[in-house]
Amino acid sequence: MKYIQRIRDLREDNDLNQTQVATILHVGQTTYSDYEKGKVRIPIEHLITLAKYYDVNLDYIAGISDIKCKFPKK
Repeated sequence: MKYIQRIRDLREDNDLNQTQVATILHVGQTTYSDYEKGKVRIPIEHLITLAKYYDVNLDYIAGISDIKCKFPKK
């Protein structure tokens, strides 16, 4: 589950704490912490929200690619 490390790294690279990211996702800090620990699977909708927020594509978050491409625009 490479996405767990990726969402943690993206959060830290953007100098955010778990509470701030949890607010973006409209979940509690404990829930977000469980996402990063792998205790709870993060819903795809939240992965999309994070990809948009960090402006990276889902392939990067999922670990399919190591290249940070921008989130695709419509």
